[in-house]
Amino acid sequence: MITLNINGNQHEVDADPETPILWVLRDTLGMTGTKFGCGAALCGACTIHLDGEAVRSCSTPLSAAEGLNITTIEKATDGSDRVGAAVSAAWVKHDVAQCGYCQSGQIMSATAFLASLPSGSQPTASEIDTAMEGNICRCGTYVRIRAAVADAASNLV
Repeated sequence: MITLNINGNQHEVDADPETPILWVLRDTLGMTGTKFGCGAALCGACTIHLDGEAVRSCSTPLSAAEGLNITTIEKATDGSDRVGAAVSAAWVKHDVAQCGYCQSGQIMSATAFLASLPSGSQPTASEIDTAMEGNICRCGTYVRIRAAVADAASNLV
């Protein structure tokens, strides 16, 4: 048994320690907001936070998460987190989503990035692009993603 702290709740999971976190979240715990994209940590659709750091859950084993705080899209966008709420509002304002498949991963990367900035800091377009690298949007909404991240940052000041 592995004990995981997911979104502030303890979960006992009977799974191989090398099982990717993604499959435990989706298949065992029914938390389907975290998406499977490529399975090789290249597209970012499966992004979650481990102790606030954005990681790809398709390639991160359960053993790497034991004792750490896991945050998924379900918690990041429930309105309880100031950064998550700002990012969610900016996503809607800038009409970022088209098909929406990549959006949970995009939002998780954006929230980790903005939470890591010094208070009152406004990132440059280049810093946003660097932070969002590895999150692929097949619909090509990168301009709107950058605008939404910048807008969320300005609303956090």
